[in-house]
Amino acid sequence: MSICKRCNRPLRTQKSIDTGFGQVCKRKHDEAEEEFLKRQITVDDELEYQSKMKA
Repeated sequence: MSICKRCNRPLRTQKSIDTGFGQVCKRKHDEAEEEFLKRQITVDDELEYQSKMKA
């Protein structure tokens, strides 16, 4: 039996086993991932910012 990657509880459905998360933990994981990606900057963003600061 597989366990949830987030809470370590047993996974019961095939969909949960395939994703590695239970239904609630998958939603929480997706929300956290979305927030993380919103706060990330790329190298291109940083270079553009530095170019603007020099001008």
